[in-house]
Amino acid sequence: MFTHEQIWRGIDRLAAHAQTSPSGLARRAGLDSTTFNPSKRSSKDGSKPRWPSTESLAKALSAAHMDLAGFVGLITGEPVMTGVQARGLSEDTPGAFDAGGRPSGESWTRIAFPGPGAQNAYALTVEDDSMRPVYRRGDRLIVAPDSPLRPGDRVLVKHRATGLAAFELGEHGVKQVVLQPLRADQPTQKIALSEIDWIARILWASQ
Repeated sequence: MFTHEQIWRGIDRLAAHAQTSPSGLARRAGLDSTTFNPSKRSSKDGSKPRWPSTESLAKALSAAHMDLAGFVGLITGEPVMTGVQARGLSEDTPGAFDAGGRPSGESWTRIAFPGPGAQNAYALTVEDDSMRPVYRRGDRLIVAPDSPLRPGDRVLVKHRATGLAAFELGEHGVKQVVLQPLRADQPTQKIALSEIDWIARILWASQ
């Protein structure tokens, strides 16, 4: 049995895992933005603890792409280890990805990693400083090619001419996509979808 404090600590860690705040996680889950705020964790006079509903917790887990076992791991501090395929981000190996941005070929290794368990998720290790200050050399990005894309997501984009790069996703139209570089000194890009092989969501990163 977990305590009131442990459950709420787990939700805070779930939000951090999803690279957002508790209120951001609530919005992402389709809930009122104050659902997980500290003010909602006890009665107004502080005398009675309030617990998150099972429905709100289930929606939060779905939004963060984590199952119940993973959430228990966040509470206890012993995250469930999952096996994911992994390689270096800058390795230019032909055929390393299929047409949907999923791992392909023999250039991958398999590692144990505390991950969200999303289908076909894989790990890419940042090997240079091109993504600073958001991602640094040695960070591992967990990428989910089958995860739905939403504006504001950090994504990995395979451009046919320039290769792999990470961006923040803006508007995703039927003919073009708006991408915001991770470095603030670089301009927003509008790229025709015909120039892009695939776009995959970055679920989170180990830093």
